[in-house]
Amino acid sequence: MKKSTVLVIALGALAILGFFAIVLIRDSGKSDAELLDFAIKDTLSIDKIIVTDHFGMKMELVKTQGVWETAKGDCVPQPQVQIMLQAIATIRFKGYVPLPSQKNVINRMAAQNIKVEIYQNGEWSKTWYIGSATSDHLGQYMLLETANEGKSDLPVVMTLNGFSGVIESRFYADPRKWVCSEIFNLGLDEIKMVDVKFDLDPTSNFKITKNGTNFTATQNGVPFPSLDTNMLFRYLLNYKKIHFNIANYVLDPEQVDSLRKSKPFCRLTVSEQSGKVTKLPLHYVGLDYYMLSPSGDTLKYDVDNLWTFLPNGEPVQCQFYVFSPIILGHIYFPFMNQNGPSVMPKN
Repeated sequence: MKKSTVLVIALGALAILGFFAIVLIRDSGKSDAELLDFAIKDTLSIDKIIVTDHFGMKMELVKTQGVWETAKGDCVPQPQVQIMLQAIATIRFKGYVPLPSQKNVINRMAAQNIKVEIYQNGEWSKTWYIGSATSDHLGQYMLLETANEGKSDLPVVMTLNGFSGVIESRFYADPRKWVCSEIFNLGLDEIKMVDVKFDLDPTSNFKITKNGTNFTATQNGVPFPSLDTNMLFRYLLNYKKIHFNIANYVLDPEQVDSLRKSKPFCRLTVSEQSGKVTKLPLHYVGLDYYMLSPSGDTLKYDVDNLWTFLPNGEPVQCQFYVFSPIILGHIYFPFMNQNGPSVMPKN
């Protein structure tokens, strides 16, 4: 075959490929470059992120004066937001979805995906649609939507620079996962009054009040016969770090309502110098499984955890290990009750 003939054939093939490329771009109206541009390097300009999952849960996070919070102004864990922002900055294209797999991947993404809407300087910028992980769990099927190009027709495989694994675990819409676990973070100078009441054991009630630079302590209205200032300070220092353990993933709305109406075994009230008052009703956690005490008795209640309701009304589980130092006065004031209160009921 003559070289001229080969050249003509080659040029013809290139022309045909070019024609199909033009048709594809014209039909889709979308450019590969833009629909692969998931990343936003300038994360400081991001001031709102909305995450919606396929269960219908939605979490809207906004940045106010440099601090991230919910749309209602509630606290959210800042490190969790930074994990999302890191993903937004470091995401990169890994590869295209093989043709034989495209239909299956598209169908699965239509049925199940995580939608992430990203705003910059008050304006919508991009939306990610996060599907399932690849079979080797080293990439994530994703779609991108932008104002200029609209929503991509075909998913691509994305990954993160310096990270091998799924991306979706960084983006979740369940509000329970966004609640700050901190209940108290108070210094000595911030506490005005602490009131601990055991309805079934009044001998363990106590109240501490700060007046100026002086503290007074009473038991059912009667002043303590003596007050060890060092022990008092040790007690109050416990309020520097009090967190709940886990949000409610156990009780349904009816059970929550029942718990709310039940009588707590302890009532803790803390007043701050700022005027803020926090009231925590403490409830036992019932066991739905068989468990024996060290003495061989059958237990009806969890000896490690308790329920309380946060000021916003949400039930959370806390550890007795964390709360015992702030509700058991006899630990610091031995004359109150040598045996201590009956924290757990008799089974």
